[in-house]
Amino acid sequence: MDGSKPEPKVDSTLSKGLTILEALAGARRAMGVTEIAKQRGLTKSNTFRLLQSLMRLGYVKQDPGGAYAATLRMWQIGRATVDSLNLRELAAPEMAYLAQETGETIYLAVPEQLSIVYIDKIGSRKPIQSWSPVGGAAPIHCVATGKAILAQNYATLREKLSEPLARHTDRTLTTLAALDADMKATQVRGYAFDTGEFRDRILSFGAAICLPDGEAVAALGISVPDVNLPDGGQERFGALAVHAAVAVSRKLTRA
Repeated sequence: MDGSKPEPKVDSTLSKGLTILEALAGARRAMGVTEIAKQRGLTKSNTFRLLQSLMRLGYVKQDPGGAYAATLRMWQIGRATVDSLNLRELAAPEMAYLAQETGETIYLAVPEQLSIVYIDKIGSRKPIQSWSPVGGAAPIHCVATGKAILAQNYATLREKLSEPLARHTDRTLTTLAALDADMKATQVRGYAFDTGEFRDRILSFGAAICLPDGEAVAALGISVPDVNLPDGGQERFGALAVHAAVAVSRKLTRA
């Protein structure tokens, strides 16, 4: 005998129920019984019974057309899980890397309704620098950390925005049409760029930190006074932000 412990048995019903929840959470839309059963390799009858149980427990709801979707209870559990993760600790090496590479102020931000809150920062080493305190907030549509999160979660957040968007500088995007175009550009290049939309002449670059299902739960940002931005700095700083945010996202996958 090798002395190793046997693998614990997995309850079949629990496993099937969880795989249905994963399907609904990942779809971000309501799904029918047949679609769920086919996607997860289950029988329709078994899928239907499990959905009824999940509805009674409050994890699933059924729309008037008969399709099923995950409830906010799923989101609440996921949010609690994210809150229990020490994002500051996980992101600290990447923040230090960004600070070393740029010499500028580095922020870690999380979403709060239609704003972002800075939960950690590394200050700039340069005489001219931007400044926002840990615990400070900014509108989600104005700064790069906010715009990175917004672009990643735009399918669910856009309907919560209304015109005119609050103006803070002459560069602030105040219409949904302008924001739509900016979000599309952000999604294509992978990072958000704030052209001085919250504070005059303060530029910022941000990239989203995401859970495995693609939801953005935080963002890393580089804040730069325009006089400090070197030639080719936009592409370089944007790429650095993406590299660092992807590294933190991978840590969340393993957490």
